[in-house]
Amino acid sequence: MDFYDFKNAFFVGVFMAFMIGPVFFMLIKTSILKGARAAIAFDIGVILGDISFMLIAYFGSRSLLEKIKDDPRLFLIGGLVLIIYGLITYLDKNNRKEAKAPDVVLPESNNYLKLLLKGFFLNFINIGVLAFWLGLIVVIGPTYDMNPKYLVWYFGTVIAGYAITDLGKILLAKQLKSRLTPLVIYRIKRGMGVLLIVFGAVLMLKGFIPESKIDNLIEKVESID
Repeated sequence: MDFYDFKNAFFVGVFMAFMIGPVFFMLIKTSILKGARAAIAFDIGVILGDISFMLIAYFGSRSLLEKIKDDPRLFLIGGLVLIIYGLITYLDKNNRKEAKAPDVVLPESNNYLKLLLKGFFLNFINIGVLAFWLGLIVVIGPTYDMNPKYLVWYFGTVIAGYAITDLGKILLAKQLKSRLTPLVIYRIKRGMGVLLIVFGAVLMLKGFIPESKIDNLIEKVESID
């Protein structure tokens, strides 16, 4: 992996950290009510949930990916998954209501293990997260020939970008809470839905356009510069 790959993986993690949902609001709420340490414990649980989904997506699709990793239809599958997830995000009728996410009763004292488990299960029950990881692995896996070493580095960087951004959210929790009006949340979610649809469409196009043509186009653009 080169710097370009690390940069892309890091920004995927940042993007994920700003996916508005119950976990997003619970993290901010925990930080405000229980402090940064409690929020970090909760976030570790969320990240463990993501890692679990990554492993499920990887091992659940590995045999299929090994068979079709050089098949351009792979981009169609990955792109379709991202487009569907983007459409669900864009069309979700609850976008405006998510700011009033159901209250989760926090313990009077900071039980970090319970907070960790709460973060894990709150993330793990969201099947959309599994769909996102599956789409990402379907696209990224064959790029590195399903090499476990490179995949660990790539997805480790994604998690690092996610964790660092979450740490920033924890430290800025009060400011974020006051600025996240229902209208802002609505616009953010629809914007992210559009981005996912665009990314998915680009991936699907790669399935139709031969890689040699893409390389030639890149070379022409570089020669113009």
